[in-house]
Parts: sequence; structure tokens; C-alpha cells
Amino acid sequence: MKVTQAEIVISAVSKKQYPNDGLPEIALAGRSNVGKSSFINKMIQRKSLARTSSKPGKTQTLNFYKINESFFFVDVPGYGYAKVSKKEREAWGENDGRVFPRAGNS
Repeated sequence: MKVTQAEIVISAVSKKQYPNDGLPEIALAGRSNVGKSSFINKMIQRKSLARTSSKPGKTQTLNFYKINESFFFVDVPGYGYAKVSKKEREAWGENDGRVFPRAGNS
């Protein structure tokens, strides 16, 4: 697939901010600092649309990237290495729980 258009739509912190246009979503989830954001940049052949960092835990919101007006990549906060408070980590878990059930609602 050739990517001709890629844009960040929103960095969401709650479900009410998620895009609601019915497009399929591909969520990229995994441990902190394993290259989820770099993978997005590689797939869309751009160097810095998805922000990357050598510091674990940089992604702290659900970042929705619309690709070719046909689907979203969703960059999910990593887990494991990020140096954040327990409360912050729990909030990330709440967001993850709201994104993944959406797959069955399409």
C-alpha cells in the first residue's frame, strides 16, 4: 500500500475525544521504548510525524493518525519502563480498555 496522505488527527486523553468517523483502527501497543512510534513513521515513509524519543514513556496519550483517509494508526502509550506515577500509569490502562473493545463495534 502506498501512503499518499498521513496526518495526526488528535492526541486523545478520553473516549469522548476519539475520532467517530467509522474508519478501521490499527492499535500499536507494547512495552515502552520498543519503537511503536518509529514503526508508524516507517510505514508512512515520514521521519517525524509520530514523535519519538530515547526516553521511555514519551507517548502519554492515544495518538490517532489518519492514513489515506481510509484507516487510523493508533499509537498507544507503552508500559513497563516509563518513569511516571502509579496514578498516571493507571490512567493509561483506562484508555487502553476503551480503545480495544471498539474493534467489535465497527
